[in-house]
Amino acid sequence: MAFGFPIALDVSSRKAIVIGPPKLMAEKVRQLREAGAEVIERAPSEWRAEDLDGAVVCVGWSPDPGEREAIAREARDRRVLVNVMDDTPNCDFAAPAVVRRGDLVIAIATGGRSPTLARKARELIEVAFGPEWEGAFEVIAELREQTLTTIPDMRERANRWYDALDIDEVADLARDGRLDEVRERLASRLGVREVRA
Repeated sequence: MAFGFPIALDVSSRKAIVIGPPKLMAEKVRQLREAGAEVIERAPSEWRAEDLDGAVVCVGWSPDPGEREAIAREARDRRVLVNVMDDTPNCDFAAPAVVRRGDLVIAIATGGRSPTLARKARELIEVAFGPEWEGAFEVIAELREQTLTTIPDMRERANRWYDALDIDEVADLARDGRLDEVRERLASRLGVREVRA
């Protein structure tokens, strides 16, 4: 299975290199910057192997197969994770379709075999997890942080959260701007005293 081990990579304040035509690469640049990376952009004719020094990730593309191979080779020689778009042998990872709601990130991957399916699935998830989830997630994350000490047993904590978290209810309340009620209901079900940040 190609790209069968999904991860979420912390690139905040780390160097990322994007090599390719600016119009084609604009979305990759945006996504990396949104994730906090320090992005360096290079046109295919302008990049140098040294550009990759100190980078954590490289996303590239060129119409020239030899140049695509060179990008991958130079990145791998420097232990930089590389994705040469639409060139699977020159990829260490597949870039998923992403729905981002603050720190809530939902990724859909097809191992590079059907980007259109990933995009259509992303569109469905964008509706199910609308903008209201950014605030709802912050409430959930705050309460979870509290339960790390108030419910120290990991298995018990996971079970309580599973029973307490009603996705549809949270979405409805958050959509109406009732985040305090989300907090109150979850805290009550979890059996913890509310502590507001």
